[in-house]
Amino acid sequence: MLLSPCGIDCESCDYHESCGDCHSIEGKPFYLKDFDVDVCPMYDCPVNQKGYKTCAECPELPCQIYYDWKDPSMTDEAHIDSINERVKVLKDSL
Repeated sequence: MLLSPCGIDCESCDYHESCGDCHSIEGKPFYLKDFDVDVCPMYDCPVNQKGYKTCAECPELPCQIYYDWKDPSMTDEAHIDSINERVKVLKDSL
């Protein structure tokens, strides 16, 4: 498993082969062009700002960024389920 800072298994992503993983692209996935940010906040906060490898090291897990940074194609329920799953994966990775 190639774990992103926010708990997504990069290798299971449909775009992994064309995008890479969050650490190798320094949190700058292709889809950021659709948002007004240069670096994904789910990468920027733990890695650049706090010096962590993943959010698992942060006592605020899951923080407000998890709730704010939502895939617009997901329902609210699916988004919460995704957060819960990523938090579980991160905690299991410790």
